[in-house]
Amino acid sequence: MTGRPAAGGGRWVSVAPERLAGWIARFAARHGAIEAVILPDVVRLDAADGAVAECHVPFPPLRPSPVTPPTPAALPAPAAALVAHACRERTVGVLLARLGGHAAGVFTGTRLVAAKVGSRQVHGRSAAGGWSQQRFARRRDKQSAEALRAAADVAVRLLTPRLADLEAVVLGGDRRAVDEIREDRRLAPLFALEAGPFLTVPDPRLAVLEGAPDLFRAVRIRLLDP
Repeated sequence: MTGRPAAGGGRWVSVAPERLAGWIARFAARHGAIEAVILPDVVRLDAADGAVAECHVPFPPLRPSPVTPPTPAALPAPAAALVAHACRERTVGVLLARLGGHAAGVFTGTRLVAAKVGSRQVHGRSAAGGWSQQRFARRRDKQSAEALRAAADVAVRLLTPRLADLEAVVLGGDRRAVDEIREDRRLAPLFALEAGPFLTVPDPRLAVLEGAPDLFRAVRIRLLDP
């Protein structure tokens, strides 16, 4: 399996929770018997041939699940605990924001149970022979502020009433846009539940929001070859 190069060596792969047990079993079949150890926010798998898989725990810390999904009998206990943790159904809030649009949603597992999507016009450049540069810049700044305020308002209306039910809040879109939204004090309780990874996604339309669980539920694994 190929993946993105990782800083410091190795490569990254992402594995859906439902496929994680099989992925670990195949890793052991390729590289020999594995020893597993739980580190802070990581389950490290050391194989007999020297290969290493650093499995980053989604929604840390790693906690045992009351319902353990079926796993291969030979799976080490820390790895089985990771599979159970990753597969557990959670209620997660999602806020995606870019200058041109925003989307907020509440997921239970992979099911989108509440959503609100919107868009705002923010001009990217001045038309030839149009506004002076300074006047255009002021207009664009005003449009940007209105777009981000609209995104914050949607998060307040959709996510904050469900705050008691949310186990985590996942953010995505454009980092600079989201960082500006952070300044809205109404959203401080939501940002306190922030969990990674940050989702770098295109303009947040409904289809993009619906695909978010594929990104935030996946287990990120750093593979180091022997």
